[in-house]
Amino acid sequence: MASTSHSHDDLGTPAEMHADCRATGDRLGLRRAAELASRPAPSLHFDEQPGERPKPRIEISEAAARLAAALYGR
Repeated sequence: MASTSHSHDDLGTPAEMHADCRATGDRLGLRRAAELASRPAPSLHFDEQPGERPKPRIEISEAAARLAAALYGR
């Protein structure tokens, strides 16, 4: 049997999707990434490395989750 649903049936309004894109873009931290990329490279010498580093925590906003769901159909 053929399905009558389309991939775009459950998408939000253009205004909602635009707001989600803006919110996601604001959280990307591109300004900070550019600043970090322009700093000198860290030392590669073993004795100058810290012993233990905690893993970074990644937070996913509701806007990013909605965008991912719309893009990947989940």
